[in-house]
Amino acid sequence: MSRSRAAGPTRQVGMKRFIGEASLETRDVLAVEEPLEIRLAHPGPERPEPRSLAITLRTPGHDEELAAGFLFTEGVIRSREDLLDLRPLPSPEGCGSGAVQASLRTLPAVDLGRVQRAFCTTSSCGACGKASLAALRPRAAFPPAPEGADPAIPARLLHQLPGRLRAAQAVFAATGGLHASALFDAAGDCRILREDVGRHNALDKVIGRALLDGLLPLRRHLLLVSGRAGFELVQKAAMAGLPFLGAVGAPSSLAVDLAREAGMTLVGWLRDGRFNVYTGARRLT
Repeated sequence: MSRSRAAGPTRQVGMKRFIGEASLETRDVLAVEEPLEIRLAHPGPERPEPRSLAITLRTPGHDEELAAGFLFTEGVIRSREDLLDLRPLPSPEGCGSGAVQASLRTLPAVDLGRVQRAFCTTSSCGACGKASLAALRPRAAFPPAPEGADPAIPARLLHQLPGRLRAAQAVFAATGGLHASALFDAAGDCRILREDVGRHNALDKVIGRALLDGLLPLRRHLLLVSGRAGFELVQKAAMAGLPFLGAVGAPSSLAVDLAREAGMTLVGWLRDGRFNVYTGARRLT
């Protein structure tokens, strides 16, 4: 599959900085935010025209991973084999947007209208209320893990992960303006880390990379996110078979409900030598 040649993740802008009543003209480094369109193309005798599935505001880079992760976590594809090709499309001249076109092996069985509605909800206002859960959550991609397959997670290991996450956040260190998702193995080594202006985009990039590398389901891995743990992050992690999600910030009530339903360990406020376990405490040693 081809690789995107997207714009860089940072840009310098001019500004005026005030310190007390004094000011100076200087420059600041900002995280880049640009729209990305995800399009679907299908083979076969009908060959319908490619259709636009979603437009998301993201930090350029790893766009194919973002598209692959989004298609998987929203249930449009079920495995790496469902993807024939991922192709970045050129941006219109003078436009900062871009697109990735995914060619699928077969027409998706999922209701694409549902995916579009769910994406608009989870990327803007959030899912509201228990009645939204069944409508927004795709069918799980993997069966429950067999007994004894879950990793045993030492509490001392969890205390080390936030520092390892922050040390690997190169763009955040320069801008202070990005979310991060990181995949760790059972030994606490960081295997995949992605940053993005959107927390759900950062996680889709991680899951998309794991999908393209044939690593799913991620039953022997730990996921850590740099901000809060919302419903959409738990949903995506559950789709990838992750048994553990840790967040530097707080979870939402709906995230806790979904993590409990999925049998996932959900940890919040993982920083400064402490954390709260909201579901799945049996995995911690």
